[in-house]
Amino acid sequence: METNADYAQLLRGAALRVTRPRVAVLGAVHGHPHADTETVIAAAREDLPEVSHQAVYDSLHTLTAAGLVRRIQPAGSVARYEARTGDNHHHVVCRGCGTVADVDCAVGAAPCLHASDDHGFTIDEAEVVYWGLCPACSTAPVP
Repeated sequence: METNADYAQLLRGAALRVTRPRVAVLGAVHGHPHADTETVIAAAREDLPEVSHQAVYDSLHTLTAAGLVRRIQPAGSVARYEARTGDNHHHVVCRGCGTVADVDCAVGAAPCLHASDDHGFTIDEAEVVYWGLCPACSTAPVP
């Protein structure tokens, strides 16, 4: 498991000032993949009880802009955050309970998929969200 010193090093490596809220938020995101903001706040407060909502929001924004955190928002879902960045992976989302899991790129190098018409864009990333039912929801009795 990574330590606060590891998170501080990640911040320095991204040319960010090391602050206690940023370290706590980075630790929360690493510890809770695909967490929503409320989960990140609760987890950050385990490490830094006095951290404010605004400090968490500001830290998430800064960490996302620096590429240390990735923000995803599947359709119909709140924003979620993960520490797995830069590898162009995708996600699978359960229609029943909302669980999100990582799906590695299926074929080839980034961007994994090739647009039939790129409209002149230089594409560097493809985002795919698979939808279905997780094992628990697919075997749950229907009410």
